[in-house]
Amino acid sequence: MKKLSARRRHPLAALVVLLFALAATGGLYAAFAPADKAEAEPVAQSLAIEEGKKLYAVGCASCHGTGGQGTTDGPSLVGVGSAAVDFQVGTGRMPLQQPGAQAPDKPNVYTQAEIDQLAAYIASLGPGPVTPTEEQYSPEGADIANGGELFRTNCAQCHNFTGQGGALTEGKYAPDLEDVDPKHIYEAMQTGPQNMPSFPDQVLPEQEKQDIIAYLDTVNSEDSETPGGFALGGFGPVTEGLFAWTFGLGAMIVVAIWVAARTAKAKKS
Repeated sequence: MKKLSARRRHPLAALVVLLFALAATGGLYAAFAPADKAEAEPVAQSLAIEEGKKLYAVGCASCHGTGGQGTTDGPSLVGVGSAAVDFQVGTGRMPLQQPGAQAPDKPNVYTQAEIDQLAAYIASLGPGPVTPTEEQYSPEGADIANGGELFRTNCAQCHNFTGQGGALTEGKYAPDLEDVDPKHIYEAMQTGPQNMPSFPDQVLPEQEKQDIIAYLDTVNSEDSETPGGFALGGFGPVTEGLFAWTFGLGAMIVVAIWVAARTAKAKKS
């Protein structure tokens, strides 16, 4: 009996029990903790959609229809994605102040949390471009030279060479891109708002979008200098040459007339 009791109270038995308890606790946590997290995310998303639906009913449904199907006063929002909502509402273009050739940017009327809720509801109507993360639109480490080449090829025709905007037809215009949030520039390239064509990742990959944003950030920064003095709207050498010809040639004509008048006066005397 003495030997059996000693075997049952062996010190290793307590260690084995402790290790077993720790392994069981870790296994239970691994089994149940991820499930709780996975369940919490859909619940939070559902709540955001419900709140967004309420905001939509008050501020958007009168133009875009009760289910986002569109009306004669506003286009369908099915499939535009959360990126379009974040851009249009985040820049104040929507809700539209009054009908016109183009929706101008203005101070927004929603908080970012409300914009996210609206975006969640619109995204639930159909798949579309997703609101980018900060990592996607950050200009840090991007290729500025490549961004300049891409911008001149794809964007300068409307926004001019430094993104200062320009007039289009029928009262429309390409807006000034100075001081525009990089996220909104990225979203505009994704979604093609109003008169602008869209540049999805298949056409303009994420890295190239970042390069363009970095280029605009550089040419419109306070540290950038305009070679030759006045920027003249950033329209480039054609405009600068026209300016020089107009005023330079005009000055030469004035001088020539003055010299001719002085010469004629001298001959008479």
